[in-house]
Amino acid sequence: MLCSLQIAHSSSITAIIKERRGKDLGIVVSFDNDRTQKSLDPLEDIVVSDLAEVNRLILRKMDSPVSLIPQLAGHIIAAGGKRLRPMLTLASAQMCGYTSGQRHIALAACVEFIHTATLLHDDVVDESLLRRGQASANDIFGNKSSVLVGDFLFSRAFELMVEDGSLDVLRILSHASAVIAEGEIMQLATTNDTETGETTYLDVIKGKTAQLFAAACRVGAVVASRPRVEEEALETYGMNLGIVFQLIDDVLDYSAEQMKLGKTVGDDFREGKITLPVILAFRRGDEQERAFWRRTLQDQIQSSDDLEHAIKLMVQHNAITDTIKRARHYGSIARDSLGIFKDCQIKHAFHDMIDFCIERVH
Repeated sequence: MLCSLQIAHSSSITAIIKERRGKDLGIVVSFDNDRTQKSLDPLEDIVVSDLAEVNRLILRKMDSPVSLIPQLAGHIIAAGGKRLRPMLTLASAQMCGYTSGQRHIALAACVEFIHTATLLHDDVVDESLLRRGQASANDIFGNKSSVLVGDFLFSRAFELMVEDGSLDVLRILSHASAVIAEGEIMQLATTNDTETGETTYLDVIKGKTAQLFAAACRVGAVVASRPRVEEEALETYGMNLGIVFQLIDDVLDYSAEQMKLGKTVGDDFREGKITLPVILAFRRGDEQERAFWRRTLQDQIQSSDDLEHAIKLMVQHNAITDTIKRARHYGSIARDSLGIFKDCQIKHAFHDMIDFCIERVH
């Protein structure tokens, strides 16, 4: 059933800053909200049967006579993850009235393969030892194997695109794959560069994260043969949802909540990644503070208490709370983009997903 404009009310934010002495110092942000905290449950309930089909297809497509491929790919997929991107494809197709086949299943699997391949490559580039609380694939199997299995998963994704037979789908998803790579390379180029501005940072996160969210949503409208205006509305929703997701991810790197996600606090800081909390704190600080950021991020000279000091500077200059405000701004754009669709359960679940992505910081 096609999903009318629903005016969303914004909840107010109360930022509570809590400092903890020692390694687990972080930022804890609570939201003064008249609704219960959002979850992915409504969306998962809507697509549960389709998502089970997607998982079965993923397992079939991971099969290979080269035993290392299903072993390594299975390791990262079994590590968990919420399947946000394939759920977006499934739900978008359903909201647009697609009922005539299984194309959305294959394309959701395709989206997940692209995402998983990028994770494998990212962990190699970042020299990560953990992924979702478990040892990363590159730590267990080595960098060479991770890169090559990532390439295998990209190839499987393109096989699924070709099997779908739609040039529009091929154009959207192949373009997304290229933009993701560009975004990752841009991030590599800005690492350790404290002169990086917010515009460049946004270009990075639009590429490396938000582009796949946007493509995952748009192909749902394509398989349902909906008008271009609906394709573009869903693409806008996905793009801005992806920006929200990455903004909050970048906040979480300086939050004690990060430990609940199986990650250590301050990974971005130690790697010299320039994210919005850093950009805001750097721009708002005095010359002595900017010298601190140059030493720790640009020159990579860090002492044991530098992370704590970095977080204090972010708190002092409202860099964390203002990054969350940016996320709410892009969340409002995502919410507004769904205005052309009639009210329905999926539309409400998409609204909840925006809130869920923001409230991960709580």
